[in-house]
Amino acid sequence: MFRYVFGYALVTLQDISLNCDSMRRPVTKGNRKAGVYPYYGASGIVDYVENYIFDGDYLLVSEDGANLLARVTPIAFSIHGKTWVNNHAHVLKFHDAYEQKYVEILLNSMDLSKYISSAAQPKLNQQSLNSIVFPLPSEPEIRRIVDILCKFDALCNDLSSGLPAEIEARQKQYEYYRDKLLSFKEAE
Repeated sequence: MFRYVFGYALVTLQDISLNCDSMRRPVTKGNRKAGVYPYYGASGIVDYVENYIFDGDYLLVSEDGANLLARVTPIAFSIHGKTWVNNHAHVLKFHDAYEQKYVEILLNSMDLSKYISSAAQPKLNQQSLNSIVFPLPSEPEIRRIVDILCKFDALCNDLSSGLPAEIEARQKQYEYYRDKLLSFKEAE
């Protein structure tokens, strides 16, 4: 486990996570039995099935598909609870939830094109995924970064927190200028 008090360490995913790809099992649509457990692919939930193969917190990273380059949806996303993952997403297990979220944010912000094969369908194989080098700061710094970015994300994207706060701020701004513009003082 890499922990630095000052600065950061350059690490790879295999240095700080456990790759669980060997546990994945694809099930064709015709062989899937409907259920309550999410069935994940490269870009998110594909279906719901009657059984699960993973139970816990994991980071999924797209293994193949045009989205690796187009980035229409995030290529890294966290999953929680009982789930099934097919062979189109890498499955990574972390010891720390903040570290997992940090890596998720980092992977979604990085240009990974040099790690993606240029075959007919873009692919980020396990060897390439494991060779991605990135900075890993100290645990307190990871927590600080993740907390700030999650709060900012909520303000920008969470309709229950960000939008109401923005509407309230604009309403106050409107009322202030309305009152200023409509308060006429008599000329002396």
